Amino acid sequence: MKPEITTPTSEYAPEFTLRLTPTPRGARLARLLAAHQLGDWGVTGTALEAAELVVAELASNAVRHGRVAGRDFELRMERDGDHVRIELSDVRGERRPSPSREPDEGGYGLLLVATLATTWGVKDRTVGKTVWATVPRQ
Repeated sequence: MKPEITTPTSEYAPEFTLRLTPTPRGARLARLLAAHQLGDWGVTGTALEAAELVVAELASNAVRHGRVAGRDFELRMERDGDHVRIELSDVRGERRPSPSREPDEGGYGLLLVATLATTWGVKDRTVGKTVWATVPRQ
């Protein structure tokens, strides 16, 4: 098993980065470790719950739609004033997310992200894509 790679963080560090295997376990770890870091940053209550849900949805999508065997996905969070920017990167740049207005089975995740986040979007990377969202800290 590959070890997860993290940047050194503390309650004072403005950035948190984590690479995880693209598995359901990796997605769960992303949510749990993000919640821990958000707590260290003083994010609590409904703001913490919203950020956790955004991380969970984007990590789940990275595992489900962005998975390539042997390639990790990356979670990155950055504190910026009264917001937290959440980014999930994977190697499948051709699989762009698009929220479904009337999904028949599932597909509500990006609508949830759009509701909880101030703004969200997708940007290209040299290899793959990054789906990002900005969530209020309060």
